[in-house]
Order: sequence, then structure tokens, then C-alpha cells
Amino acid sequence: MLLRANELVYNQDSQHVTATGGVQLYYNRHRMVAQRVEYDQKTGRVMATGNIELIEPDGNRVYADSLDVTDDFGQGFVNSLRVETTDNTRMAAESAEQLPDEKMILNNGVYTACLPCAQRPDKAPLWQVKAQRVIRDGKNHTIRLEHARFELFGMPIGYVPFITVPDETVERKSGFLFPSASLTDKLGFGTTVPYYQVISPSMDATLSPTYYTKQGLLLQGEVRNRFETGDHTLRFAYIDQQSSNVFNAGTSDARANSREMIASKAEFKINPRWTFGWNVMLQSDNNFSKTYKLNDLNTTNFTNDLYLTGIGTRNYFDLHSYYFDVQDADYNSNAEKQQAIVYPVIDYSYYAPEPVAGGELSFNANITNMSRRKDDFYTEGGFARYRGLEGSYSRMTAEAEWKRTFTTDEGLLVTPILAARGDALRSTASTAPSFGTSTYAGDFSGSGASTRYMLTAGMEARYPVLITTDHATHVIEPIAQIFARPDEQHAGGLPNEDAQSFVFDATTLFDRDKFSGYDRIEGGTRANVGIRYSGNFDNGIGLRGIFGQSYQLAGLNSFATSDLVNAGAESGLETNVSDFVTMAAIDLPHGYSISTQGRFDEKTLELRRADASFSYNLPRVSGSLIYTNIQPQPEYGVATTAEYLKASNNLKINQNWSFATSATWDIQKQDVVRRGVGLSYADECTVFTVAYSDQPANTDPNDWTVTARLTFRTLGDVKVGSTGNTTN
Repeated sequence: MLLRANELVYNQDSQHVTATGGVQLYYNRHRMVAQRVEYDQKTGRVMATGNIELIEPDGNRVYADSLDVTDDFGQGFVNSLRVETTDNTRMAAESAEQLPDEKMILNNGVYTACLPCAQRPDKAPLWQVKAQRVIRDGKNHTIRLEHARFELFGMPIGYVPFITVPDETVERKSGFLFPSASLTDKLGFGTTVPYYQVISPSMDATLSPTYYTKQGLLLQGEVRNRFETGDHTLRFAYIDQQSSNVFNAGTSDARANSREMIASKAEFKINPRWTFGWNVMLQSDNNFSKTYKLNDLNTTNFTNDLYLTGIGTRNYFDLHSYYFDVQDADYNSNAEKQQAIVYPVIDYSYYAPEPVAGGELSFNANITNMSRRKDDFYTEGGFARYRGLEGSYSRMTAEAEWKRTFTTDEGLLVTPILAARGDALRSTASTAPSFGTSTYAGDFSGSGASTRYMLTAGMEARYPVLITTDHATHVIEPIAQIFARPDEQHAGGLPNEDAQSFVFDATTLFDRDKFSGYDRIEGGTRANVGIRYSGNFDNGIGLRGIFGQSYQLAGLNSFATSDLVNAGAESGLETNVSDFVTMAAIDLPHGYSISTQGRFDEKTLELRRADASFSYNLPRVSGSLIYTNIQPQPEYGVATTAEYLKASNNLKINQNWSFATSATWDIQKQDVVRRGVGLSYADECTVFTVAYSDQPANTDPNDWTVTARLTFRTLGDVKVGSTGNTTN
């Protein structure tokens, strides 16, 4: 024992050592300071008084007014105790007793994980637990609170006979977690009491039984396993419904009694470049996970995915197999049967590491193999769209592109482009799709095998002009492109699976092939002409803009050719002279930004489509306002004008509190499509959130959601969820 003090009195007869004034004591990895320390060598007792601070070997700090312990600090008594652990957990008590089995019992104790207020240290913390006894077990690494009362903002909010939590040395510990509750109209009131089990250093599990007042006991669990190269999660759920009749008659929910689900999700790093994984779910009926709101599995369209990806310095490989699980109340699963089963789709891209003929050579390939069990078809405004046909469909695509940019002495940038593509396809779909009174009028080739190719010779010319002033810099860049190609082979005569979504705007104006996927190819000779501008000012203002038009000069216009989904219909490119497209944006100082895009009729300049947004990102306030206007496109499935306004805002009230709102308006129908509001609080020891959202314009008047969560650091969290529609 090392003892330091201003004054030391040693009584040889009584074998007492008394130290006073700035006492420092070091013994058995314990460090202590006090105003006075008496050490009895006969009994081995250490008695300290006055502003005591004891630092234990594990780093925890104990503060007290008086202390009476053995010389190995193994047992003793403490008055007016305060303990600060290494993870900023704090305990205080009127008195405490140190027992020889590494236990400390605190009487009339207080436990919290909140830091004291810097301005008012005597102020009660945000939350604390007051208990008659706090037992700190150093051997089992637990803290047990007996007859505990929870206080929030100094007000009592709950009582439990006892609660046990791990101490600061434990990363994971088996035991019960905080319960959660929910309320739904078809399931009733539900209470979940999760149990967490540590299986090994790399494996753990959570069992979360939930009792619903209307449907009985739902058993669900999750087993997690981490490996050197990745991780795997296995989930399962089971229920034997007590009241299936509360669901709508004839639905999947009403016709199911025993319902089961098993899901697996994994990802493994084969090496730094290659990743392999999957995310799959199998359930006894098509709506179980959605009805019971199983986390991460309750989406309307759950995507089963098996994948392999590889990323190199100059190449990329991506393989995915998909099965789309449509969760709805249809007992026959018609919507799911209409979805494609993809096995698999492969993408590969490669860029030559060295210039070829002074230019960049790239290669892209795609292999798609899929099938569908039922035709996916609908009509809108008297026009039919065939999103998919029953049968199988396979396609193999390979494409190479070369381009090189030359710069003239006058600053003109000239880029010749050469591209070659080939496709091999096979389909077993019907030769004449017909649904009721609707029959496809296009030149659909039907089942069988076919091939096609596309050769492209193109030229791009850009002439950027730099204009500088004392306070600004401007770049004006006229751009002209021309692509000479043969006509698209089998135009509209083949299935279209991956090029169904198509929007012509300023972002696609200068694309060589404006279709969104491989199933359609842009053919014929086309020119794209436009001007691009950017400007920067000393005051922080930035300007950007694009204006242009596209021209079909010769050959078949692919966008004017019908296919199964009318991909190019009323897109603005179906005529030889396209609509005008424009984009303008301004970036203002202090986080403001305004942008807009538009498409205008080439003859009347009538608006065809518009997108505008305003966003701001200030220190305490951020948000955005987005406006979308889409004029009728009957052949593309949009019979009426679609006009929406979406607003979202986030207000940071102070360092801890924030408030958020969001809403989407259908201007044409004068309805609120979706709205939500949320309030959150976060600090070093507590997270609290409460949110409300609904869809008033939905056909179901009960389509609303209320969620709340209160998280106490070191203790766990309390969750409450309430929904008015079990299929939300």
C-alpha cells in the first residue's frame, strides 16, 4: 500500500495509521483520495471521510462522504454513495454495503444513464429509476433494481417489482427485453415480450411471442450468425388463428387457420471484389407476413433475391434471381402469378484498360431468363397494355462501343462514336394476345426464336464557350449529335419486360439509346440538338440549364411503333420533330435550391409534362416542395391529367427536439393522398419518437398508422404501434 498525505500519524502501540490532508492511497489497483484516512493494521480496516473519490480497477468511480472497508476493498460500508461507470452510467444511494462475493448493495438507490446538466448539476436527469435496493453483481456482471419506479422529466411513469440489466462490462447478455404493444382491428390488442439469448460469441437469437386478444399466440423468432466473411439471419413465425372469421370472407386471411413463415437473409464477402447473398421468404399463404406486420417482411411486394456481384477496377458483374411475392388478400394469388419469375438476369460491363485507336472501348452484356404463370394485362382509357404474357422469355444481348474526343485549335470538341449490338431471343408466349374485347393490334411475332442486331455510327460536336467577368463565370455549350442506324428489327413484335418505363426529358435528350432497358432498341437516323449552360457568381449563386430538341431524320421511328406496353406512345418522340425539353436550376447561398424541368409541344408549345422543386437546408430548418404535372397519355395508360404537390419539412427546435411533417396533394382530385407528422427527441441517454401518417384518399377509411418509441440507454426501449388497417 502506497499512502501519501500532508500529515501522517503512526501509533505503534495501537497499530493505527492516520493520514490527513490531501490523502492519496494506492493499493491492489485501487486508487482513492480523501480528506482523512485511518488504517487499522490489526483488523485490516480502512476508514475514510471527507470528499472521497475511489477509482476501481475497471475504471468506475465511487464518490462518498464516508467509507469503512477492508484493506483489499472486498467488503465494507459506504455512506452517501455515488458511482460513475466507464459507460457514463450513474448510481447513487443513501448508503451501500460491499460484500465479499463482488456484490455491492445500494440502499434507496437511483440509477440513470443520463449525464448531469452542466448548468444545473442538482437538476433531476431526463429519466431515472429509483429503487429500494440496487444490487451491483461484479461476478455475474449485472445490475438488479428492486421495487423500481421509473421517472421521466421528474414524473413517475411506471413501477416494476424488479429489473435486471447488464453492467458496463457486458456487450451482450441473455434475458428478457422490454415488452411492446400494438392495436389492430382484426388482430386485437397485442403484447410482445421478447427474450434475447446469447448462443456463442458469433451467434445469438431473439424469441418474440405475441399474444393477440382476437387471434391468439403468435410465435416468431430470429437467429443471427456472424462469420468471418459475412452474416446470416434466420426468421420464423407461426400462429393458429382463433378467429379467422373476423377477416373478410373468402380472403387468404379468412381461409387460413394454421399460418407459418420462414425467411433467410445472408451476405458473404467471397473476397474484396466478390459478394454473394440472398434474401428469401416462404410462407403458408400469400398474406401472413403482411397481416401480422412481421418486420421487414410486411411489404405488399416482397422480393425474393439471390445474387452474386463482382466489382473490378475496369469491369462489373451482377447476377440476380428474383421471385416477387405479392402479399394481398386474394386466395388464388392472381397478382403473384402475373409477376415474372427471373432465373436469372446477368449484367456485365467492361472498359478496356488501354486506349484502343486512341479512344475508349467498352463492352456490355445482359442475359435475361424468366417466365410468367399468368398474363399481366390491363386497359386504361380504351387502350390495352400487356405488361407480361404467360410463358417463358429469354434474351441474350452483347454490345460494344468505341468513342474518341478530338479537340480543334478553335476549341470545338468532336467525338465520333461507333457501336455494335446483337440479340438472341426466344419466347413461348401466345401469338395473338386477346383479353375479352381487347386484342393486340401490333405486329407481335409470338412464340419462337429470333435474332436482331443494331449498328450505330454517330458524331457529337460540342463547342463550350467560357465567359468571365469580374464577378462571375459562365460556360455556354451548344451540343449537336447525329446517329445513323438501320431500322429497329422486330419493332413492337417482341415482349417488352425491362423497357416499359420511359420518360423523355432533358436528362435523356443526349442519350444514344433513350429506351430504359434492353428489350427495345432505338433505330433509324436521329439528331439531338441543344444548348447547355452553367454559371457561378461570387455571391455564391449558381445557375444551370439545358434546352433542346430531337429529330428523326430517316428510317423507322422506334417511338412511333406500338409494342405490348406502348412504351413510346405520347412520349414526345413519336413524331419526326420531338417536343421541346428544358431544365433550369438555381443554387442560392445558405442552402436554397430551385429546379424545374418541362416538356412542351413542338407546335403549340403546350405543356406536356412539368417537374419543379424547391428545397432548403438551413441550420435548423430543412425541407422540399415538389410539383409534378403530367398531361393525359391514354395510350400509355394515363387517361387524365395527373398533378401532384408534395411537401416535406423538418424543424430542429433545439439541440434535442425536432419536428417533421409531410403531405402529398392530388391537385386534380383536390384530395390529400398522404400525410404525416412526427416529433422526436434524442440525447446521450434517451431517444423518443412519435409519428402519425394516413392516406385519406384511399378507399379504406381506416388506413392510418400511429407509432411511438421510447428508448432508454442501457435499459432498452418501449414500442407502441397502432394501425387501423391490418393490410396497411
